[in-house]
Amino acid sequence: MSFQAYLDKIEEKTGQTPRALVDQAKERGYDAPGVKAGVICDWLKADYDLGRGHAMALVHVIKNGPGISDKHVGSSGTHRDPSDTLWLDGKATNPAG
Repeated sequence: MSFQAYLDKIEEKTGQTPRALVDQAKERGYDAPGVKAGVICDWLKADYDLGRGHAMALVHVIKNGPGISDKHVGSSGTHRDPSDTLWLDGKATNPAG
């Protein structure tokens, strides 16, 4: 599953775009240095019933922004992504389709 597919599935499960969840995390101070991933995962589990894998994908975006390593960009593996920048504003508006 690609990184973007994880974010799209998070939107399906929660009804929130990834950007909305990132904004909520920032309001809670979860983007601050030193905040552990477990704290964010616990919040996402309690409020949205997200499992650890999906939560960790969102933790990455909360902590690092929408940029990802180009390691899988253009690859043929199962974790390939078409871009090194993730779309956070909802899969229906993603220009990449």
